[in-house]
Amino acid sequence: MAIFSVYVVNKAGGLIYQLDSYAPRAEAEKTFSYPLDLLLKLHDERVLVAFGQRDGIRVGHAVLAINGVDVNGKYTADGKEVLEYLGNPANYPVSIRFGRPRLTSNEKLMLASMFHSSETCDGSGWRKALTKVGSGIKFVVLADPRQAGIDSLLRKIYEIYSDFALKNPFYSLEMPIRCELFDQNLKLALEVAEKAGTFGPGS
Repeated sequence: MAIFSVYVVNKAGGLIYQLDSYAPRAEAEKTFSYPLDLLLKLHDERVLVAFGQRDGIRVGHAVLAINGVDVNGKYTADGKEVLEYLGNPANYPVSIRFGRPRLTSNEKLMLASMFHSSETCDGSGWRKALTKVGSGIKFVVLADPRQAGIDSLLRKIYEIYSDFALKNPFYSLEMPIRCELFDQNLKLALEVAEKAGTFGPGS
């Protein structure tokens, strides 16, 4: 089973914390010679495969890394423009990793605002569950629909929030959560939930 991500949304609908906890297994890496036998196009600030499915690479997959260097949108982490780099025969052979496009910061903010006004729901291959506490803070978990123990996990996330964010004298309810102990304990809770499927009775 898998837990994809956790969102914490304040009472005004603002995203104050987000953690992606799942690396998709549907990634493919291949070394190419020039010319590239896939058609790549820039769409929504990402370089996507537009034509030429093969070897686990699908239309709609994004370029995630080139020669081991991560790609952020249309640029590599070291500042190279992806389409320009791949259009130059001198840069071949080249190793490219493809996979599902990662959410941009703007898309995460849009999701958070949608979560603010919605309840638990299911989609194709995912389930969204949330809990709201008295202060108006919402904790949202996106997970595989078969993942057990989501209600217990939400309670555990609230406990971690209470212990490591609320007890911090420098934290206020509307601020983004920036606390290393919160991060560490949340990641541990997600690992436990994925392995065990539950945190105990009532899940």
